[in-house]
Amino acid sequence: QVQLVESGGGLVQAGGSLRLSCAASGRTFSTYEMGWFRQAPGKEREFVAAINWNSGNTYYADSVKGRFTISRENAKNTVYLQMNSLKPEETAVYYCAVRSTIASQYDYWGQGTQVTVSS
Repeated sequence: QVQLVESGGGLVQAGGSLRLSCAASGRTFSTYEMGWFRQAPGKEREFVAAINWNSGNTYYADSVKGRFTISRENAKNTVYLQMNSLKPEETAVYYCAVRSTIASQYDYWGQGTQVTVSS
């Protein structure tokens, strides 16, 4: 089992920045990839960004490229999401998740952290 705890959400004005953190504990040695997703009210959950735990390769949704940066700190089993130039439509609950193997889906999820961007 892997436990994930997100932090760093809050209220920010449009154009502002926030940095989310996600600390993993438990069977973290089996982590293949960690990702960030978000779900806005009345919408489906969507992929935001991911990072391969070993190689550090990163992947982004087109909508956040150039504004968001995902990074990891292996020693702390923590992944970060730096979000710049935030838009009101990016108001959502942001979740981090772990994908244990290359063959698996994201199989562990955090409880989410609310990000509210005011116009």
